[in-house]
Amino acid sequence: MTRAEEFEELRSLLFAIAYRILGSVSEAEDAVQETWLRYQASPTRPTSTKAFLSAVVTRISIDVLRSARVRREEYVGQWLPEPLLDDPYEDPARSAELADSVSMAALLLLERLSPLERAVFVLREVFGFGFPEVASAVGRSESACRQLAVRARRHMDAGRPRFEADRREREELAERFFDAFRDGDVDRLRELLAADVQLVGDGGGRAPQLARAVVGAAKVARLLAAIVPPMARIHVTFEPHEINGQPGAIFRDRNGKVLHTWTLDILDGRIQTIHSLINPDKLAHLGPVADAWAVAREANQARRLTD
Repeated sequence: MTRAEEFEELRSLLFAIAYRILGSVSEAEDAVQETWLRYQASPTRPTSTKAFLSAVVTRISIDVLRSARVRREEYVGQWLPEPLLDDPYEDPARSAELADSVSMAALLLLERLSPLERAVFVLREVFGFGFPEVASAVGRSESACRQLAVRARRHMDAGRPRFEADRREREELAERFFDAFRDGDVDRLRELLAADVQLVGDGGGRAPQLARAVVGAAKVARLLAAIVPPMARIHVTFEPHEINGQPGAIFRDRNGKVLHTWTLDILDGRIQTIHSLINPDKLAHLGPVADAWAVAREANQARRLTD
């Protein structure tokens, strides 16, 4: 088997590792490409190609995350991970860990960890790497990695919800939510939202965005219902779509270009958080991106006509 064939067999795993460490599709793809270049240039063949490439992509991702953290601290508004429509890596033995670790809620929790803690947690808890492999990947002793894993697990467990809806319940609730949203029905929307639900937007200063999170079932329901008439008038459409393993939707302008995405966090039979991502830099991997400013101007004009 050639190096290229070996690499292609492991590409989905490498991307899955990098995305969970970075929370960015574009940066993960770059990390995987850099891993290939280093593997291609390596004068020797490793004993374990999987261990070698996993270690390389992990180290690259840690370096990228360290520099990205400075940018994220200066980010305009709320930072959200880039939406992932399909996780290319599958492992039936670890399907629960893989699904949980790619959710918006989990990725935002991972943001609280140091780069080393995040890498150790991803390799150990999500992908089940042994501590010798983890230690080699992050350049620390096994003892240090065990301590990093304990700290990371403690932080993640403290932030996770106590009860999670199963997949079928999430899908059924999401279907009812999007039906109520399509109808602009405030009362039905409010019934499906948690009392302290949050609508959180990420425009990154590159698109219209909420000044702050909207909190509370009544406020969120009214806001959602209010945007339906102008959205319909300017022919903005949406299609429910699983995003980061959770119910969500992709919104498009009249020309079919991606406008923004929604991802729903569901717990105890209610929607807890709606993550709205409209930053065009984070949507480019989904296809041609709409001009959100132009759409917003047209929506405002339509709203005035509706009022």
